[in-house]
Amino acid sequence: MLKKGLAIIIGSTFIALGINSFVIPNHLLDGGIIGIGLLAKYLFEVKVGLTIILLSTPLYVIAYFYKRRYFYNGVHGLLVSSFFIDLFHPLSEWYLDDIPILIGTVIAGILIGLGIGIMLGNDISTGGLDLLALMLANITSINAGVYILIMDCLILLIGSFVIPEVTIFYSACMVLMIGFTTSLIINRFSKYKKSS
Repeated sequence: MLKKGLAIIIGSTFIALGINSFVIPNHLLDGGIIGIGLLAKYLFEVKVGLTIILLSTPLYVIAYFYKRRYFYNGVHGLLVSSFFIDLFHPLSEWYLDDIPILIGTVIAGILIGLGIGIMLGNDISTGGLDLLALMLANITSINAGVYILIMDCLILLIGSFVIPEVTIFYSACMVLMIGFTTSLIINRFSKYKKSS
């Protein structure tokens, strides 16, 4: 429990730092439920973390009755990471304008990927649309990664039409960096688990 608790806190800190220090100031857009939370922030000036919790609640209710393991592995990660995203929000006001957007994009991707990777490596889900993808994969036998990719692409596409300030190219680069970093971290965890 202590190990999982530390993973949630460390992972959530990395995610919150990436979003507030680099994503929001550069008007970048992520995929998944975080991407929808960012869209709501850019359009309506609402809190990203609170939006993530509100949008994820129906999915967690379904998960509770459909497969309790998904519910228990995700609910703590969802609540803590969403709380940290809103807690660290003042960082988005302190962004240094002299940092080029490409460097900010790469740093954001690494930070968020580290956070997600640490949590997934400890069997903790950040919830949201990843949870929906897991449930759909169980029903249809199509890989969850396919659903995640489709949903991420849809969110980026919608964002590019709805919010002109969103830089689709840099957002896509960040999503790729998140995926790459997450995969590296999960591979490290799986090697560690096999050797111990």
